[in-house]
Amino acid sequence: MPRHTRLYSSLLLLTGTALGAASPAQAEFVKDSKASLELRNFYFNRDFRQDNAPQAKAEEWAQGFLLRYESGFTEGSVGVGVDALGLLGVKLDSSPDRSNTGLLKRDRETGRAQDEYGELGLTAKLRASKSVLKVGTLLPKLPVVQYNDSRLLPQTFQGGHLNSMELAGLTFDAGQLKEVNQRDSSDYEDMTIANGGARGITFRRGTTSDAFNFAGASYKWNDSLTTGYHYGELDEFYKQHYFSAVHLLPLGDKQSFKSDLRFARSTDEGTSNVDNKAFGAMFTYALGGHALGLGYQSMSGDTGFAYINGTDPFLVNYVQIGDFANKDEKSWQARYDYNFASLGIPGLTFMTRYLSGDNVDRGATLSDGKEWERNTDIAYVFQEGALKNFGIKWRNATVRSNFTNDIDENRLILSYVVPLW
Repeated sequence: MPRHTRLYSSLLLLTGTALGAASPAQAEFVKDSKASLELRNFYFNRDFRQDNAPQAKAEEWAQGFLLRYESGFTEGSVGVGVDALGLLGVKLDSSPDRSNTGLLKRDRETGRAQDEYGELGLTAKLRASKSVLKVGTLLPKLPVVQYNDSRLLPQTFQGGHLNSMELAGLTFDAGQLKEVNQRDSSDYEDMTIANGGARGITFRRGTTSDAFNFAGASYKWNDSLTTGYHYGELDEFYKQHYFSAVHLLPLGDKQSFKSDLRFARSTDEGTSNVDNKAFGAMFTYALGGHALGLGYQSMSGDTGFAYINGTDPFLVNYVQIGDFANKDEKSWQARYDYNFASLGIPGLTFMTRYLSGDNVDRGATLSDGKEWERNTDIAYVFQEGALKNFGIKWRNATVRSNFTNDIDENRLILSYVVPLW
């Protein structure tokens, strides 16, 4: 039996067993359960425009299947439940000279994209009052660690995560991650730090970590203001304190002004030289279907920003390709969004933005680094009829830099989510 058939057979068997075993006392376990299948078709093309590039372009096409199941909880003071995540990626087009897009798993020896790859993730969960503990496969989305879902299949982690909302307005999170499965892999491994670009981060060769500890809280003061503090520690690499504040100011009919402020302090922990202060601010004025945003981001200290390799850094200037988080980099962003629902076309959206960064420390003998990136997204989700929930998105990016790759990139993503129950 093919591996992907076994993968989904196991998940369906698990679901059927849970449903069949549920007694009247566990009615909420079944009643509150839900399942969906997402079909994700992804074409990725990245052209490297600089002279003497080691690879002319990366271009692949793949089909993804994401089967999600979430149970309810058994009745009682402590409820028990289970979640399951079945992932399958299938190659539609690739070749050795065009691989390494992040869509498909590659053979370690030949570099060729494999025909298929997948994962079955299980998560046990306990609920007491307004607190939930999850152990197993996790998709964390916190300021100090955010899983990456920008390709065919999402990045996943193994670990434990406690989320508590016992006090009104206060959300508390704590836990530990032990291993990571990257977005183009089916193998769990220890974690390491992102150190590409001109971050200036160094660490002892071969060092990895099997422990990322995190804790933090956010408090919603009212409908307009939310503040937060989170702590993350990647053992052997870095410690990080993250402060955030989001304020939404209504300005009248269909108008608002949003302020998003972020500050992180990162220091070394064990074998690295991490020393970074990251400040970011994004201000967005919205009027009807229009939204105009201006952002600024500043890096200071002996290195660039620190985060787990493969994850999405929680930075205002982290965009389609770049994060503008190199040593001493200063960057700004101008962004415009439009929702065509204002013109009577719900489901159609448009976004464009331009970012420019400079003052990157490339060493005493080199000039300061500079880079810019331009992004455009156009997306449409069918609102009714036979194609309801079918989405089409085109993403375009251009990057130019004097210290890293020059890139022209296009992504075409077709997605369809089918609720199973």
